Amino acid sequence: MAEAEAVQLKEEGNQHFQRQDYKAATKSYSQALKLTKDKTLLATLYRNRAACGLKTESYVQAASDASRAIDINSSDIKALYRRCQALEHLGKLDQAFKDVQRCATLEPRNQNFQETLRRLNTSIQEKLRVQFSTDSRVQKMFEILLDENSDADKREKAANNLIVLGREESGAEKIFQGNGVALLLQLLDTKRLELMLAAVRTLSGMCSGHRARATAILHAVRIDRICSLMSGENEEMSLAVCNLLQAVIDSLSGEDKQEHRGKEEALVLDTKKDLKQITSHLLDMLVSKKVSGQGRDQALNLLNKNVPRKDLAIHDNSRTIYVVDNGLRKILKVVGQVPDLPSCLPLTDNTRMLASILINKLYDDLRCDPERDHFRKICEEYITGKFDPQDMDKNVNAIQTVSGILQGPFDLGNQLLGLKGVMEMMVALCGSEREVDQLVAVEALIHASTKLSRATFIITNGVSLLKQIYKTTKNEKIKIRTLVGLCKLGSAGGTDYGLRQFAEGSTEKLAKQCRKWLCNASIDTRTRRWAVEGLAYLTLDADVKDDFVQDIPALQAMFELAKASSSDKTILYSVATTLVNCSNSYDVKEVIPELVQLAKFSKQHVPEEHPKDKKDFVDMRVKRLLKAGVISAMACMVKADNAILTDQTKELLARVFLALCDNPKDRGTIVAQGGGKALIPLALEGTDVGKVKAAHALAKIAAVSNPDIAFPGERVYEVVRPLVRLLDTERDGIQNYEALLGLTNLSGRSDKLRQKIFKERALPDIENYMFENHDQLRQAATECMCNMVVNKEVQERFLADGNDRLKLVVLLCGEDDDKLQNAAAGALAMLTAAHKKLCLKMTQVTSQWLEILQRLCLHDRLSVQHRGLVIAYNLLAADAELAKKLVESELLEILTVVGKQEPDEKKAEVVQTARECLIKCMDYGFIKPVS
Repeated sequence: MAEAEAVQLKEEGNQHFQRQDYKAATKSYSQALKLTKDKTLLATLYRNRAACGLKTESYVQAASDASRAIDINSSDIKALYRRCQALEHLGKLDQAFKDVQRCATLEPRNQNFQETLRRLNTSIQEKLRVQFSTDSRVQKMFEILLDENSDADKREKAANNLIVLGREESGAEKIFQGNGVALLLQLLDTKRLELMLAAVRTLSGMCSGHRARATAILHAVRIDRICSLMSGENEEMSLAVCNLLQAVIDSLSGEDKQEHRGKEEALVLDTKKDLKQITSHLLDMLVSKKVSGQGRDQALNLLNKNVPRKDLAIHDNSRTIYVVDNGLRKILKVVGQVPDLPSCLPLTDNTRMLASILINKLYDDLRCDPERDHFRKICEEYITGKFDPQDMDKNVNAIQTVSGILQGPFDLGNQLLGLKGVMEMMVALCGSEREVDQLVAVEALIHASTKLSRATFIITNGVSLLKQIYKTTKNEKIKIRTLVGLCKLGSAGGTDYGLRQFAEGSTEKLAKQCRKWLCNASIDTRTRRWAVEGLAYLTLDADVKDDFVQDIPALQAMFELAKASSSDKTILYSVATTLVNCSNSYDVKEVIPELVQLAKFSKQHVPEEHPKDKKDFVDMRVKRLLKAGVISAMACMVKADNAILTDQTKELLARVFLALCDNPKDRGTIVAQGGGKALIPLALEGTDVGKVKAAHALAKIAAVSNPDIAFPGERVYEVVRPLVRLLDTERDGIQNYEALLGLTNLSGRSDKLRQKIFKERALPDIENYMFENHDQLRQAATECMCNMVVNKEVQERFLADGNDRLKLVVLLCGEDDDKLQNAAAGALAMLTAAHKKLCLKMTQVTSQWLEILQRLCLHDRLSVQHRGLVIAYNLLAADAELAKKLVESELLEILTVVGKQEPDEKKAEVVQTARECLIKCMDYGFIKPVS
């Protein structure tokens, strides 16, 4: 029994392999291996599983399986050749050569073996040549670099060659074995920038992907020296050393994704001590006055990248706990720095933001409430410890720290705002005569007033002070921040028309000032950024957004700022938020009339919609945004680096794209300005909501556009996966429907696209919607299937026994909906033309098949009638017995009536097909022509 089951599993595996489902094939072969002891079958199973390993690029497993097959039969030529292929991919060329040499001995006339033999021989000779020439090359390079009298061009060339060599495994090992690390340290001692950079970059290459070498280099160069090099003022040097340290961390922590086996694994057993030492030195860099702003940024970047877990499914967050216990106060010190105070550490424009991001990531990486409470207590102690009635600078630092935390973990920042004296200190600093105090306090108030309850406190206690500062200050930086503070407070009620915080017209005045600053190119970018942030708040007011979209210069100034500031995540987020507000693409809760009545009865506040938030106004705003060039600006924003373009910003952009695609007439403009290409990355990366919104926008474009123009080149294949994901039953009906329309359009373009749709496993979903009660969904799914059945693999699914796919298509041909009948008849015509077996199968799936066929051939709609007649012809041509059965039915009379009609321009195809059917009957001798 077990042997028979093993044979059956082998056959199943072979079928999976033919369908290119290699994982399923591997599973079948593995199950069969457990059930059999027959040596011949074992050899076959191991050999077949090796083939799966080659297809899935699991070369270690493929080589192992092929070896087991060879152990059973040393002359198994397929196993030998598969092991040769696996070993070649693993870089073991000499062993691969031996295997193919044995294959060529067993089958000397096989051209494939001879070709592989020649190729491997050439590769081995090249490898030996490189290996033997590397030693002398390395020595020569160091001689040129360390010789002060050598030519500058020669030295530059030698430095570049050394860097390239360090990135190759053989070259890196030769440098390492040949006292190269000591020579590289000598280059670092020269204090000449180009030589130091060459040394650092070579060390980076040598550390990549080799744990033992990375450990040895770390100990030879020493972590304190590495951090000292990174602390300098030179940006290029700081970045190069940061890359070196990242390569070391990746190798030590196993993030290089290389398999460490044998000697390599035995050399380094525990790297935790080294990693802890690196983290400790990076934390010390944060608070050192000797470290440049650039160096501090690189230290924060390394901590951001390497401390928090990349996957929250991993249980161990010990690195985060270590940093919280030993470095959180240091990070808080960076966040609390005020550039205008004499005690400030060297900073760049991004330093405080990077520190806020690190605090946010650390807080998110905590696993339980006690860990979060401990984190909060450290923050509370640090902030309250700074409050000092005698030292105003310390108070400013404390408020700046709160401001920084509010830009990171907002919930934590809100808890800290509840600390005794924090809000009062903010308001007090607003009334200070020092500009630095006002600047910090105003920024803190802006970040603090996100929650309506906090905003209400500030409106009660601080608005008059903000207005006073706005009127009296001569400092533009403070003036614009004060304006944003007022903007944020004015928009605290959100889109609720009934919760306006300020008097009628006040928000419009604030917005006008923001637009004025935005259009003033003489103001620095950082200050104009605050103007965009102000508009991001104020455009929640429908009057403001309506005025804004009519101000074309202001819109275009914002777009230009977004294009030019692709390295500033705050600007990108603010611009995206403003566009979401202007296009009304934010989520709106459905208003249930009964609940509104209940709320009014209980005297609760009921949100009110602004008259200008109605659909007509929104459509007009969308038209103006498109006219102003919003698509090209958004396409530029999408190209920004992932660290700058956050998942939240991507979601906002996806929402805007979806709103812009709503009107089919606008989709051509969106495609022409590059919107189709820009949507693809948004549909593949980001938040779940963002990916769905972007996929829906893609579906809208794919449904009505020529895919070759909307998604040129290979991009069109990337569109398939997001559309297939929209077929999920959890998505809205409109999303399912438009995804099906998009896939129908794509599947009509080429068989390569149909193959891609099939490989993304869309077929079961399409079939599922063919059963839907909703007429439009069922019709769209059937139209998609009509295009898909041209593909051979889809046809094979219909040919397979034990399914009702063909029955469903036949029954859909009998429905009353013309469009549905047209699509189903098209699919059936394609299938019956492709396979005679399907013609016979059609007569067996349902007893109503002949009645349905007759109805199609008599249909009022010519396209449906033509498809019905094509099906009839396919059945007549398939089998003489089946043809006889059709001739004996009423179908002959129908064909005769249709065939006798005079063919006009519209009916030509129909009449011609009916006549071809009658000629086929004459060929069989079932009917004779009338003279």
